Amino acid sequence: MSYRLEVDDRAVRELAKLPKKAIARISTAIWALGENPRPPGVKKLTAREGYRIRVGDYRVLYVVEDDVERVRIFRIGDRKNVYS
Repeated sequence: MSYRLEVDDRAVRELAKLPKKAIARISTAIWALGENPRPPGVKKLTAREGYRIRVGDYRVLYVVEDDVERVRIFRIGDRKNVYS
């Protein structure tokens, strides 16, 4: 089963501002979410709906919609600032 990936405009802008090496690692992690939206190490968010994965010092925040097999990424950023 493969999930469709959707990346919000805000997340695209946040990703574009990161260093090239980080972009490559995060892109790989995002593609992997299509195959397994809840990989080892995933954490459920407490302040809002969704999950987060860690990619080095960065976090990818997303929502899994199992009924329509979709993963929507809504934030990408440094671990210190991504939750605000």
